[in-house]
Amino acid sequence: MNLATGAASNSPDPALDELCINTVRTLAMDTVQQAKSGHPGMPMGAAAMGYVLWTRFLRHNPSNPHWPNRDRFVLSAGHGSALLYILLHLTGYDLPLEQLKRFRQWDSSTPGHPEYRRAPGVETTTGPLGQGFGNAVGMAMAQRFTAARFNRPGHAIVDHHIYTIASDGDFMEGVSSEAASLAGHLHLGNLICLYDDNHISIEGDTALAFTEDVGRRFEAYRWHVQQVEGNDLEAVARAIAAAQAETERPSLIVAHTHIAYGSPNFQDSAAAHGAPLGEEEVKRTKERFGFSPDQTFHLPPAALAHFRKAVARGTVLEQEWQQRLAAYRVAHPELAAQWDLHTRGELPAGWQAALPVFTPADGALATRTASGRVLNAIAPALPQLLGGSADLAPSTETYLKGLPDFGPQDYSGRNLHFGVREHSMGALLNGICLYGGLRPYGATFLIFSDYMRPPMRLAAMMELPVIYVFTHDSIGLGEDGPTHQPVEQLLALRAVPNLVVLRPADATETAEAWRIALERTEGPTALALSRQRLPVLDRSALAPAEGLARGGYVLSEAQGGTPQAIIIATGSEVHLALAAQAQLQAQGVAVRVVSMPSWELFDAQPHAYQDAVLPPGVRARVAAEAATTLGWSRYVGDAGAVVGIDHFGASAPAEVLYQQFGFTPEHVAQRVQDVLSPSTGSGQRRTGAPSG
Repeated sequence: MNLATGAASNSPDPALDELCINTVRTLAMDTVQQAKSGHPGMPMGAAAMGYVLWTRFLRHNPSNPHWPNRDRFVLSAGHGSALLYILLHLTGYDLPLEQLKRFRQWDSSTPGHPEYRRAPGVETTTGPLGQGFGNAVGMAMAQRFTAARFNRPGHAIVDHHIYTIASDGDFMEGVSSEAASLAGHLHLGNLICLYDDNHISIEGDTALAFTEDVGRRFEAYRWHVQQVEGNDLEAVARAIAAAQAETERPSLIVAHTHIAYGSPNFQDSAAAHGAPLGEEEVKRTKERFGFSPDQTFHLPPAALAHFRKAVARGTVLEQEWQQRLAAYRVAHPELAAQWDLHTRGELPAGWQAALPVFTPADGALATRTASGRVLNAIAPALPQLLGGSADLAPSTETYLKGLPDFGPQDYSGRNLHFGVREHSMGALLNGICLYGGLRPYGATFLIFSDYMRPPMRLAAMMELPVIYVFTHDSIGLGEDGPTHQPVEQLLALRAVPNLVVLRPADATETAEAWRIALERTEGPTALALSRQRLPVLDRSALAPAEGLARGGYVLSEAQGGTPQAIIIATGSEVHLALAAQAQLQAQGVAVRVVSMPSWELFDAQPHAYQDAVLPPGVRARVAAEAATTLGWSRYVGDAGAVVGIDHFGASAPAEVLYQQFGFTPEHVAQRVQDVLSPSTGSGQRRTGAPSG
């Protein structure tokens, strides 16, 4: 074992191995030192296993980072982002050395944690620990599904692995436990995780709070587990080869490493986790590695040439694959055409014709039920659509009837069973979407969207078109009580930038909501659906549901066309608004009803359209939504009122709760009268509803 690198190697040129690994380490020190912030310790400690993976095993093409049959690499330990950026630069991706010098700076391609689309070769945004690991599991699921859909005997066009490097912190976070459990259950033998087990976190030795045997835990999850010395190159190589040979179980390689390896004063110290080593320590460490202490960002020609072999190797790998694809096109022309559509991420032409049409003759339907009918109607036309729920398919009505379940018996199954694992479901959905070509959805009760916020936020950040189906969207849930009745969740979702929230009023708006969600490609969409049945609105007398695409629209115009007041409502409260409108019009009050299923889409409309729907001159406005009133002032203004709920619900039948909490046509109508005659009104401008 070389004292400078700690790397044991039986390769033809161990000196070159040593030079390459130390090049990674010195670049990591320089990158973080120049930025005056970052995490140098992890890249230094994981440099040896990163080198082995990227130069001996990873099938990728730096000249074409989006080659469909590439291996995926996820750095779940995103705080070690310098390692990923260095490997991308050294192996020939379009990430110049200048970008390493601009690490963590404004508008650079090398932010503090890896960000999807910021630099070529970065497969996902990792930062919150455990999320990248969950993404990798989702990618492994997507690979299995895509291979089952397209591969045919003698023609395997989808044949690769998913690799990830995870840290102690990743495996402390609960999301990784959820994802690992499901990966083992699904026999994802295409997934290989290298565990950078350096026993250091921010506060110090992980023994402060983490003394479990991670390897044995993963064995219980039905993973293939190996233990290696992380600086022993040949041991790491043998472990990766063994993991590749294990096709029935995902693999965990527990690599025992040393944070800030080679640093005389900071190796195995928490001080190297989240701060630069300091100029003097960097010089001392470089000297120990045989590098000039005064040279920064030094690229030894021999090391760079060795890393850059990845370019020619990747070109050959893709050319060989292109030959296989050409033979596939001859043998299976129809599948090849579907493959082309799949890789472009496009929906089949005319799929919208499969959307069902609802009429009042269908009777009252919960929007969750309408959603289920939509899903099952469009599924045959959308082979890239797959998804499931967190053990709630009967309640969320998201099961694709007549189609198989995804699993070891049939990886072409489009029904995914996530189990009671909302947090990992969100991370898995991101991974499935990132893999490419697929449109995943995941379902649970709206209240449990709280368990999914970290991956939902990342989906919005990465502009992934994931679809969330959130049912039981209000106190209309009823008897399960306040623990299951969402109050603040709609507002919490609306607060996420680039997440579009749709709360349809009836079955027709629900079908339109699915169309919007599927056609949207620049970010995720959340559907908030009712448990209680709602009448299908008579569109012959009301505005068409296509108005949903603009977020808010005039559903029912005031008598005479000039409104004295406006009622704005979403979801199940739209029916209350229409009933209140009828009562008020019988009293001679001209009221317009606006259905506003999406704040985000409405806010994106031109001001002229917004003013046409909500004329500035009509200040008497009442919003009705069975959720917190916070945020509605932007639409009702200072003179308006909100019928909402700013406290937790209660356990009782839904109709009782609606009555007790003031969600009745009579109460909505009274609030309109109050804002029209403020001197005689109750003065309650915001909540408008009894406290219960």
